[in-house]
Amino acid sequence: MDWKELPPLASLRAFSAFAERRNVTRAGEALNVSHAAISQQLRALESHLGVALLDRSGKSLTLTPDGEHLARALQLGFGAIGTAIADVTKSGADRPVHVSLTSTFAASWLMPRLPAFRLDHPEVSLILEPTPELVDLRPGGVDVAIRYGSGGWAGVQAQMLLQTPIVLVAAPELLGGKSDWTPAELAHLPWLEEIGTTEASTWLAGRGAALDPAAGRITLPGNLMLDGVRAGQGVTITVRHFVRQDIQSGRLVELYVEPDTRGYYIVSRQVPLRPTVKTFIAWLKRQAGAL
Repeated sequence: MDWKELPPLASLRAFSAFAERRNVTRAGEALNVSHAAISQQLRALESHLGVALLDRSGKSLTLTPDGEHLARALQLGFGAIGTAIADVTKSGADRPVHVSLTSTFAASWLMPRLPAFRLDHPEVSLILEPTPELVDLRPGGVDVAIRYGSGGWAGVQAQMLLQTPIVLVAAPELLGGKSDWTPAELAHLPWLEEIGTTEASTWLAGRGAALDPAAGRITLPGNLMLDGVRAGQGVTITVRHFVRQDIQSGRLVELYVEPDTRGYYIVSRQVPLRPTVKTFIAWLKRQAGAL
């Protein structure tokens, strides 16, 4: 049968509810509609099929042989649909929320807050995948990515989580008391750069300078990069939020700041999200709102 020839689903549901309860009023209660609405749907179904499904000759409605045949089929069909929906829903609920994020963000922002998440939502499991590389958000793969930028990316939903500018920082001991540095002068100092990025060389190139090969450059995970800059091992570029307290305390010196409206975004697919994914995203937003 062509799908276009099938009766409306509402009529089939009404008939199945009546067949299960053998009473119009109880069928209406099961579907949260009036008994009159059930009766209307039953007549509409018979009219659509051109077959008598109900015997109205007695004091109460009963099913005709054709009605019994259709009722058995609908019981099997709706039962199978219900089982499949339960299986799919359970599978989605059991699968951990897969999060892609930079190691800097993971170590400096998310990890200190995770104990609170575990207390609030012990039923939600997480997979954290620290990487500087952009990832595709595909069904069954990464659910949420937390990425720095200006937003407006095509094909995804992006919600601002944390607005913070890019800064260039170094420890006072590395700078030798000098606070006014030109990009050309900074190029002769050692630099620390997060693996998978070119922020240092890109920043200098944009100002007509290039890293001095003799000065040394170390590429390393973002969390280790911040430890290194605090220890005076090099100059680095990072977001201000992660080093704000270091700057305020004098542990690090802010040499340059890029005034813009960029920040960390919660990036997800433009599809209905699993309940656990929505729970995690809502928690992230609440955490950012508490800053």
